[in-house]
Amino acid sequence: MPTDLTAYQLVEPGDLAVNKMKAWQGSLGLSQLEGVVSPAYFIYTPISRSFDQRYLNYLIRSRLLAAELARLSDGVRPQQWDLDPKAFERVPLPEPPMKEQRRIADYLDRETTTIDALIEKQQRLRSVLKERRQELVRAHLADVGPQVQLRHLVVRERPMTYGILQAGEHDDGGVPYIGPADISRVGGTPALQDLRRTTVEIAAQYQRSTLRPGDLVASIGPAYGHVMEVSEELDGANLTQDTVRLALDPDRAERRYLMWVLQGAASRDFWNFEITGATFRRLNLGTLARTPVPLPSLNEQREIADHLDRETAKIDALIAKAERFIELAQERRAALITAAVTGQIEIPT
Repeated sequence: MPTDLTAYQLVEPGDLAVNKMKAWQGSLGLSQLEGVVSPAYFIYTPISRSFDQRYLNYLIRSRLLAAELARLSDGVRPQQWDLDPKAFERVPLPEPPMKEQRRIADYLDRETTTIDALIEKQQRLRSVLKERRQELVRAHLADVGPQVQLRHLVVRERPMTYGILQAGEHDDGGVPYIGPADISRVGGTPALQDLRRTTVEIAAQYQRSTLRPGDLVASIGPAYGHVMEVSEELDGANLTQDTVRLALDPDRAERRYLMWVLQGAASRDFWNFEITGATFRRLNLGTLARTPVPLPSLNEQREIADHLDRETAKIDALIAKAERFIELAQERRAALITAAVTGQIEIPT
């Protein structure tokens, strides 16, 4: 909570709060509580008695209004769009008879309650599956061998290092480089065409962090803890200052096994403990290098990686199924609301 609330606005139950930058994304609604909001909101107190509040709340958050608010918002890119309050106040709203509004609201209350219950059930299932996945990984990495610091698992000729400090403007003909945002949470490798590029001259100053196929890249900085393997098409790419190259010694460490270790809860716990109390929660190269890695034999590492690959793939498929259900249910909910408030469907009596 900011210490200075001078510019903040009071919101009372029944007031309409509209986020001027995200109204087109549905960030508006009738408040049920009393509180304060930032200057990024417009606050309106409905004075007309010609609208049922429940109907109005559905209407203003429908796709019909979202499309109109997107049209009326200006800005360089969507995240910085700004809605003119005068334009918002001129937006026409469908105003059926009060009896019809209440019938629509009653119908949507019933239908959305059912849909929301189904969504909540799938969200709980997704949470359980993610916990099961995490516990599976933790169990198979616990007490499997002596602890070795990560820095001892890379080849001496190519030590752990971060990359380019200032990459400059994008250069279409330049050298691609990988930053934290390019590494997915599940270890996927980014496509070459999706990467930004720096000039050949800048990249030449950072030959120490040039990547080769099979290297691992770990994110440090504030968005720490994501890991990926360098593919053949990324041969010769480079890094940013918030990513670190790990050129593993193949006689000591199996790449897939180490990816599981670095993405596991034990590594995350170690990093979080090491940066506790820091003004800025950032993982640095030194802390990453000291990460303890349980190190069984290479054969055991491969067996563990194979098992985790197989078993987590099954869980991931179930998670994806739950997420797809949630996505479709949310789509159904939004479409139903829009159809109901615009008269596209017949409302049962």
